[in-house]
Amino acid sequence: MMKILIADDHELFRDGLRHVLAQLGDSLTIVEASDFPQTLEVVQRETDIGIVLLDLSMPGMAWNEGLQRLRAALTDQTPIIILSATDDRRHVLQAVNLGASGFIPKTSSSRVMLSALKLVLSGGVYLPPALLDQSEPAEGAAPALAVEGTVSFLTRRQREVLTLLGQGKSNKEIARVLQLAEGTVKLHVTAILKALNVNNRTRAVVAASQLGLTGTDLNQIGH
Repeated sequence: MMKILIADDHELFRDGLRHVLAQLGDSLTIVEASDFPQTLEVVQRETDIGIVLLDLSMPGMAWNEGLQRLRAALTDQTPIIILSATDDRRHVLQAVNLGASGFIPKTSSSRVMLSALKLVLSGGVYLPPALLDQSEPAEGAAPALAVEGTVSFLTRRQREVLTLLGQGKSNKEIARVLQLAEGTVKLHVTAILKALNVNNRTRAVVAASQLGLTGTDLNQIGH
């Protein structure tokens, strides 16, 4: 049984999203909140929430404060996926820095949204292609991660894993592509996070983007 929290101040959007989420299966419980204070109340009351779908533009407090408090109230294993009407690079990077596990524009089709949610639930990361296609931060964006040069300290296998991380793949998918045990992939991911000085997979995806590894041919890595 999966419990999903939808936190959005527009009832019509919550209703539409509930309809989309129904396609994930019958073993699904959905709880809702319409502002940041209510969202925090729900996560304190419902301790078995498996994933949070969060709108940044809700009443009650500034979105960055709300996201920080929500992240602190949840376990590290509970992903927070941002649903926003914009995929502005600055907001995406700020959300990632504050602990979001993914960012799905509200303009996405139901197919894209479901695929993104399944990816995150399987341990992957979803970020808008528009973000990963930009090599330079937008004006006023959060500072880029200091990763230039770091890639040279990674082994060839770690660079391969980082490339697949940059494509948002889960550990299981990476293991299948590289023909490795999933436990081995986890060890590589841990080493990569340490080398990049980041604390979650989402920031590693941003780092991979800045290193130009999101679309790299695996056959070329390490050469």
